[in-house]
This record gives sequence, structure tokens and C-alpha cells, in this order.
Amino acid sequence: MNRPLRVLLTGGNGQLGRDLRDIMAGRVPDGGDEGEPTGASILPTVDSGTFDVLSTDIDDLDVTDRTAVLAAADAYRPDLVIHAGAYTAVDACESDPDTAFCVNALGTRHVAEAATRAGAHLVYVSTDYVFDGTASRPYVEWDVPNPQSVYGRSKLAGEHEVAAAGVRSATVVRTAWVSGAHGANMTRTVLRLAAEGRDGPLRFVDDQHGTPTFTADLSRAIVRLALDRRPGTFHVTNQGETTWFGFARAALARAGYDPGMVEPITTAELDPPRPAPRPANSRLDNTVLRLSGLPLLPPWTDALERLVKVLSGH
Repeated sequence: MNRPLRVLLTGGNGQLGRDLRDIMAGRVPDGGDEGEPTGASILPTVDSGTFDVLSTDIDDLDVTDRTAVLAAADAYRPDLVIHAGAYTAVDACESDPDTAFCVNALGTRHVAEAATRAGAHLVYVSTDYVFDGTASRPYVEWDVPNPQSVYGRSKLAGEHEVAAAGVRSATVVRTAWVSGAHGANMTRTVLRLAAEGRDGPLRFVDDQHGTPTFTADLSRAIVRLALDRRPGTFHVTNQGETTWFGFARAALARAGYDPGMVEPITTAELDPPRPAPRPANSRLDNTVLRLSGLPLLPPWTDALERLVKVLSGH
């Protein structure tokens, strides 16, 4: 194919979408240098002429509007569809399940139908919240989901919609604990709280375990899987695990703050308590990537250091 690959991207203004746009434009999303080795092996060289991207978000393409989604795909005829758009307000989903399922499940049905009609490969971004968190080990791609929150159930419903749509080829990417240079996330929250210089310690839970993931690396992996048209489900996270307490301490240390200002608490001690239940174990094992011989994302501590430098303006 001599022409650029046409990519229809949903959620293009979100923290993951922004980095996906940078990657497909041949830019480095994390503020690093073009020759920076970290994360480079995840994705083959992409120049600015590889992709022609139609980036959409809620303001210009409401995925809950079937007619609009099908019309956009019929007009653009994408080769690849990357569905990164979602309703991710985990706690708000608990009180508004209709919106959660309308966006995350029905919206995914529309996007999958559009990809089928266009003969495009579809990549759907899902979440660790599809699991109940009771396992004593990291979850692999073949473990049976059992979501405990509305958000998790709606995202699993999106996975089912991808499977039911009859898409010629489709990839489901489950990820977890996502941070990036754009949008709201835990890294930004920790640095903001530290900069405010509040009296007393910062309190973060130490009984939720996960695999932090950074959009600068995740976006590279998603584009590689899309280019390869790899079917099936992949767990894609940065390597290594921690708790939110450990994550907060690591972020503060890399920003030059005293990590000792963070105090561990249990989930039950959160005040106010969170409406949506969080999996105690959100660890995702990247089994399929590893067994397929595909590059794994760098350690989360390395990715965190890069992001802190970007957010601190260094």
C-alpha cells in the first residue's frame, strides 16, 4: 500500500488519544528526544507519512450516535480504527449506569459495526476493572472476568460487543493505572498535592496492588498491535508492580520532594469512601505479548521518571 494508512481514532483529545496522535504523526509523545532508547523497541520507525489520522472526540463524533459513527466511517473508509474513547469517570458510573453502558458498551457496538463495514482492523482499549481483584497473582488474558463496578461491567460489555460485531480482525488491549502528560491522572494529582504544601501527611492506600502504565509507552504498543493487525486480547502495562502508596512515594522522590510525606492507609480508611469498588489486585500479566515474542513496555519506574520530567518542565 503506497498511500498512508487511514486511521479513525476515537477519544483523540484524551490523555491516551493525544499520545496516539503524536506517535502516528512521527512525534515523541513524552517530551524525549527522537533518539531516546527508552520504549523505542516497542514500535518500528514511524515517519510523518505513515498514517492519515481522523481524530475524533465527543464534540465532533458522539459514539452513542450510530448514524453519525457509520457515516463517518463510510465517508473516511479507514484501514484501522482505534477506539480509545470511553466514559472513564469510575465513581460517576456508579450513579449513572445508563451513561456508562451507552458510551462504553453501545458506543463500542457502533464503532465495531463501522469497522466491520469498512473492513478495518479494530483496536478497543479496555481495563483491569473487568476483574474482581481477588486473585493472588497477576491476571492473564485467559482469566475469567468478573467486574464488580458499573465501569468494569460496561467496559466488559464493550469487549463483548467487539466479539459480537463480526469484525474481520480486532484487538482488545486491557491496561491499568494509566498516567500521561495530558488530562487528569494520579501522577498529576500527587505532584499537585505536594506543590500545595498542605499541613499533615498525604495519605494513599497501600492495599490496592497494580501495574502502572504510561501513555507514552502504551500508545506505541497500541499502534504496533494495530499495524500488525494482531487479533485477540492483550494485557499491556509497564513492567513491575506497586501500590498507590508506593506509586505516590516514587513520584514525589523523582520530583525532588520528600517521599516521607506520604502515609499509608487502607481502602476502608478512605474519607470520603469511594462509590465504586476498586480491585484489590489490578495486576495484569502481559502474557500474550511475552509468549508472542513482542516487546514489553519499560519498567514503570523509568516511565514515571520521564513523565515527572515532562510535568515539571525539565
